[in-house]
Amino acid sequence: MTLASAPADVSADGQAVRILLVDDQELVRAGLNMVITHAPGLELVGEAGSGAEAVRLAAELRPDVVVMDIRMPGTDGIEATRQITAAAGPGPRILMLTTFDDDENVYGALRAGASGFLVKDMPLVEILAAIRVVAAGDALIAPSVTRRLIADLATRPGPAALRRALPAVTEREREVLTLVARGLSNSEIAGQLMIGQATAKTHIARLLTKLDARDRVQLVIAAYDAGLVTPAG
Repeated sequence: MTLASAPADVSADGQAVRILLVDDQELVRAGLNMVITHAPGLELVGEAGSGAEAVRLAAELRPDVVVMDIRMPGTDGIEATRQITAAAGPGPRILMLTTFDDDENVYGALRAGASGFLVKDMPLVEILAAIRVVAAGDALIAPSVTRRLIADLATRPGPAALRRALPAVTEREREVLTLVARGLSNSEIAGQLMIGQATAKTHIARLLTKLDARDRVQLVIAAYDAGLVTPAG
């Protein structure tokens, strides 16, 4: 999975990134607790052992990022994510964490509003980098996952008349949106279009605003809805 360029070790307002850790396995929570607690710019504000508890603590503690296990008894991570992202007002970014790297979980997590998907056996340094990436408002989607997500979206019924128009999007922004939907990182987009990374990031920020998108996941969906990309690529 390709990570976007790592941002600073603080949230957008200059404060430490506040994290809620959710996993039904105490041993996993203990390990991540130790790593997060000693990482610069990160603050662990709470832990939960179930999806229901995660929903309650997310509303109470208002973290920047929720590191969420997918498979838990009762309310699982996908349903908890759906409830957290559906709550009124700006909510936390959700980073899904699981031992199972299968399509069903990837799709379910992204559709529920998750901004990233990681497997528990990834190096801890990559998990910390992922937390910082999603806290900065970016998303973690591998190109292969992006292609399969678009293919999955293509199975949704809906008349062609409902396909999304992009009247406010410039031609350059359409190019950037297409490359985002193909799974390219900011640096790869900059190289493809021969522009600076800062310029690429600015285009993406404008797209997020114009399309009222939460993150890159929703930009992928918008690109599909507009017909800019297809399951065949």
